[in-house]
Amino acid sequence: MSVEDVDANRRANEKSARRKEVRDKMMAEKTREKGLIIVHTGKGKGKSTAAFGMVMRCVGHGMKAGVVQFIKGKWETGERTVLERFPDLCEIKAIGEGFTWDTQDRARDIAHAEQGWAEVKRMMADPSFAFVLADEINIALRYDYLPVADVVAALKSKRPELHVCLTGRNAKDEIVELADLVTEMEMVKHPFRDGVKAQKGIEF
Repeated sequence: MSVEDVDANRRANEKSARRKEVRDKMMAEKTREKGLIIVHTGKGKGKSTAAFGMVMRCVGHGMKAGVVQFIKGKWETGERTVLERFPDLCEIKAIGEGFTWDTQDRARDIAHAEQGWAEVKRMMADPSFAFVLADEINIALRYDYLPVADVVAALKSKRPELHVCLTGRNAKDEIVELADLVTEMEMVKHPFRDGVKAQKGIEF
């Protein structure tokens, strides 16, 4: 190894040590624990996928999770197939008949949204649940199928230790403001634009 390489490695190691010192100090100051309100929104793919990843993580830790699927509840998905193998750790309620252009029946869409919201509130009130996913609820809120004030009030009064995740495009400002963690998925490219249909294992 050349003298230059030795010197470069030494400088890099010194920088790493300084970064670790700063990081360790920052982590030592993070001592609070609380149930989080999490929002996945935006036009990009991956909102529900990321949320289901957290559900899987909870199941892996032996934490009970509840899932209520709004809007696209009738779809058969790989996530549901896997999670239904763990009925003691995950309860899934698939409610809805598809997007508005599928159903073309606003009254029925509202009824399904109200049914789904009732299930979310039931899970939020049940102390056995550590995590509740309201998948695509932002769509129901966007179309005014549910009063956003009711959802905000329920989230504000949730159990302190409970994590709740809300997914879907166009999250309401009130939900974003209330949330602890908000991720906006940005679409850069999507195969759908090139005529590629939804792929098993990727989209569902």
